[in-house]
Amino acid sequence: MPGFPTAMAMWIHGARAVLMKELRMEWRSRHAINLLFMFVLSSLLLVVFALGTGQIEPPLQAALLWIVIVFSAAVGLGRSFLAEEEQGTLLLLQVNVPGSQVLAGKLAFNLVLIMAVMSVTVVAFMGLMGMRIVHAGLLLATLGLGSVGLAGATTLLGALIAKASARGPLLPVLLFPMLSPLFLSVVRATQEALTEGATWSGSATDLTALVGFAGVVNTAAFLLFEYVWTD
Repeated sequence: MPGFPTAMAMWIHGARAVLMKELRMEWRSRHAINLLFMFVLSSLLLVVFALGTGQIEPPLQAALLWIVIVFSAAVGLGRSFLAEEEQGTLLLLQVNVPGSQVLAGKLAFNLVLIMAVMSVTVVAFMGLMGMRIVHAGLLLATLGLGSVGLAGATTLLGALIAKASARGPLLPVLLFPMLSPLFLSVVRATQEALTEGATWSGSATDLTALVGFAGVVNTAAFLLFEYVWTD
């Protein structure tokens, strides 16, 4: 029997192999990243045309920022398992890789995608809407915790709906109610980061809620995924 360090190293190697497979496939097709960026840019242009170039208050900037991010995640992050089903590689992956490693690899891939989308969205908001970041550390913490919770939710739901016949509209329908606690907390914390005089203590409750949401969602994903994966 391999020792714990050896078993952990093997598990990490398997999860990394799944992540690298996803990155290679995405690099060749660029399907998800192009879809996400086009959605982000289209949404931003609509927002700019609707609101004009006047000064927009931080509460509205924070809400619009996360509306764009969450809708982008609903559009583009659920395709990792759908691609396996469409290409006929799902059974091959099930036979060769344990479910926890598959989940970890695909979760890491979705996390990379959502963080790239967040970076582009924040930069675009700063350029097109004049968003001014007052507390960069608080904003980075909010984006990081929000991305972990968002990636966990979309990865688990993507696995659940991969075999459904009406899988196209299912992810947004299931995702938005699930993300309600996260959305409220990230919007409030982001608003604090855009407001003069913001402090860590002022957003402590929201940051704690984000940590709890990310922990619960990702723990549930790892506990439930084996049943979803082998069914």
